[in-house]
Amino acid sequence: MSIDERQQFTVVEHLEELRRRIIVCLAVIFICAVACFLYIDKILIFLFRPVVVACGSKLVFIKPTEAFITKLKVAFYSGVFISIPVIIYQVWAFINPALVELERKVLSLAVPTSYLLFIVGVAFAFFCVLPTGVKFLLSCSTEGYIQPMISVSSYVSFVVIFLLAFGFIFQLPLVVLILTKLGIVTPQWLSRRRKYAILVIFIIAGMLTPGPDVFSQFLMAIPALLLYEISILVSRLVK
Repeated sequence: MSIDERQQFTVVEHLEELRRRIIVCLAVIFICAVACFLYIDKILIFLFRPVVVACGSKLVFIKPTEAFITKLKVAFYSGVFISIPVIIYQVWAFINPALVELERKVLSLAVPTSYLLFIVGVAFAFFCVLPTGVKFLLSCSTEGYIQPMISVSSYVSFVVIFLLAFGFIFQLPLVVLILTKLGIVTPQWLSRRRKYAILVIFIIAGMLTPGPDVFSQFLMAIPALLLYEISILVSRLVK
């Protein structure tokens, strides 16, 4: 067998393994989504609790298919969320043979830490920030003239974007730790550029928050600023 034929055979093997792992991920997501759909009413009650408590009324749907499609979306999002550990493992198992020992050690620490920070960010956003934000936003109603009547699809879209944004923002300490270990940033560099970081954080918060209101931007920016200060402390510890 020639070198070209062996290389082609290796590529075919890699593609076959990639296809198999993608199928496994999709199968797990499908199974988890179906399982979540069986308990979708309980999931929705838990998900809608902040807005129901804030406005004291139920959500509505304004299209015949809106409620059903929203249930499918929530079941799918929940299935993906539950499947993340399996997806991470499949990606790790695929790229692991191509990594050197140092890269394996770094990823074996960074990936679980990143996932943990993501979970913490989502939980913090849902239990601490979201109830306060929803309560404030709904308090902008005017009695007798402007009353809140929130559709299920708009609320789900708002919550999903809100939670994802916090999950990604909570990756900041890990990113700073990696950059510090690589020698790209230093604690002094981060401290000197604090004012620029504040500006960038507010710009990013304005882009990620699902709405034009300033309050939602502050709800996301303030924890991000605290995380930036924690990142400086982490960078000093690493140094």
